[in-house]
Amino acid sequence: MISYIQAENITKSFGELVLFEDISFSINKDRKVAIIAKNGTGKTSLLNILTGNDTADEGKVTQKNGITIGYLEQSPHVDNSKTVIEQVFNSANKIVEIVSNYENAIGGDNEKEMQEAIEQMDFYKAWDYEAKIKQILTQLKITNLKQKVGELSGGQKKRLAIANLLINEPDLLILDEPTNHLDLQLIEWLEEYMQKSKSTLLMVTHDRYFLDRICNEIIEIDNNTVYKYNGNYSYFLSKRAERVQIHNLNVEKAQNLLRTELDWVRRMPKARGTKAKYRLDNFDKLKEKSKGKIIDEKLELNIKTRRTGKKILELYNISKGYGDLKLIKNFSYKFNFNEKIGIVGNNGSGKSTFLNLITESIELDEGRIEKGKTIVFGYYKQTGMKISPDKKVIEVIKDIAEVITLGNGKQLSALQFLENFLFPSKMHYNKVDTLSGGEKRRLYLMTVLMKNPNFLILDEPTNDLDIATLNVLENYLINFSGCLIIVSHDRYFMDKVVDTLFVFEKNEQINNFIGTYSDYYFQKKEKEKKEKKNNINIKPVQQKSVKIKKKKLSYKEKKEFEIIEKEIPMLEIKKKEIETLLNSGKLNHTEIAEKAKELAKIKDTIDEKEMIWLELSEKM
Repeated sequence: MISYIQAENITKSFGELVLFEDISFSINKDRKVAIIAKNGTGKTSLLNILTGNDTADEGKVTQKNGITIGYLEQSPHVDNSKTVIEQVFNSANKIVEIVSNYENAIGGDNEKEMQEAIEQMDFYKAWDYEAKIKQILTQLKITNLKQKVGELSGGQKKRLAIANLLINEPDLLILDEPTNHLDLQLIEWLEEYMQKSKSTLLMVTHDRYFLDRICNEIIEIDNNTVYKYNGNYSYFLSKRAERVQIHNLNVEKAQNLLRTELDWVRRMPKARGTKAKYRLDNFDKLKEKSKGKIIDEKLELNIKTRRTGKKILELYNISKGYGDLKLIKNFSYKFNFNEKIGIVGNNGSGKSTFLNLITESIELDEGRIEKGKTIVFGYYKQTGMKISPDKKVIEVIKDIAEVITLGNGKQLSALQFLENFLFPSKMHYNKVDTLSGGEKRRLYLMTVLMKNPNFLILDEPTNDLDIATLNVLENYLINFSGCLIIVSHDRYFMDKVVDTLFVFEKNEQINNFIGTYSDYYFQKKEKEKKEKKNNINIKPVQQKSVKIKKKKLSYKEKKEFEIIEKEIPMLEIKKKEIETLLNSGKLNHTEIAEKAKELAKIKDTIDEKEMIWLELSEKM
């Protein structure tokens, strides 16, 4: 089997913190591999070492000569001074360069350049490749190719980096949390794309459906030991459980033998000057082996929940919009005790607006909201904690409470509470800035839960958390006695926790779906299949028609048609950006009025461009 990357006895540490020590493994051609390890064990550092962006303290990494590697970082580094098209087509690949020249020629006025670009496309048979590139860009919602990269949001930059990787088709794809900041529709498309891709894959992700459906090999790093599983995530769970069970049985046997040997050592006559050397050697070996029992550290989530009265939260015909943009219309709902609801919808459909309305961060346009007197919200926001990076971990907790009451009535000091959340004493006085992304998220979760809410709102809680932490959080939420609303792109997480969905549609409606996300997804897919089948079966009515000789488009009209084809999606993106901004609740009344006017102008321009496009398309 051809090895693309070989890691041999590599070690990495930062000061006294050892991330991993003396680990070895290989990534072989045609394999789709995932690395699983706890937060703070250096998964991102490991990927940086494998790609040559960092160096190990000890050991070496060998790459196969001639292979191309594409690396998607959690926060991709892009050139903000470039345009989107320049960043997308940033490549040493000849075909990509030719397609890039063609796309640039379309947007220019030079007929000679256009002709040369077309000839190059013909010569290198690049038309199919160009169509594939456009499909990738369309699926990733990248349409404004002339926009500056510096003007994009973090999520848009992530999609741009993914597009660049997929367009270049490297031999080895290395992905660090590829599903973060993508909506469910994009995750499902990327999942299908990766299943069909011929590239070798190495990734770090907490998305367990992604792992299960794509990977055929799992590398687990646990206590500086590497374990390899030739299967998907489900296979890994089964085999890891077997490994831990067998290991612990061997440790128990060693402990039993150790007790026998210890008894023998103690009973030896004092007068005897020497003892059987092999028995003493065996005693030392057994003593060492008996210490090796695997006990998975568990995050303890047993926070006291406030009592909930009869009235929880009642929504009566609530509506919200910004100018012509209507997001929520006449929605009514009464929340029940112990209800667990997941929110599903595309970006800009009003999910954040809904959360801001029920927590009274923004005002309603119409309707009313009645909140029970006993309701206390716990709101875990996607943006995370706004806290000074110089603050110590223990100070973050003590600022809220010196003593925390658990669900069983037991009280813990702030120090003990941190221990329960897998923050050992040596980390208590570390600055927040030194924590990993997952550790910061775990600390933020502590600050939300320790206020004893009985109505939890979690906005993308799974980002940056390791799978072990996710499992415990899921179990806590399943047993949580209050109300729960979750916005998450983690389908596995949603399936385990929620039993009802609010589906935000494009028509300002929120549909109530009883069931899990998978139930909803499969029902939606079946509906789409039926609609597609019905459309195929509908035969057009044949009518006698008079043949009219169509006028062909002039070169100028062709150019206009191609430009409009690009402008309309750009305007649509701009329209969505303004809608999202209006939906954010961050604008004052003056800014809302200005943006609403800008939105109306963009809509008029889109209508005008679409009319011209239709007229020109009829001549083709």
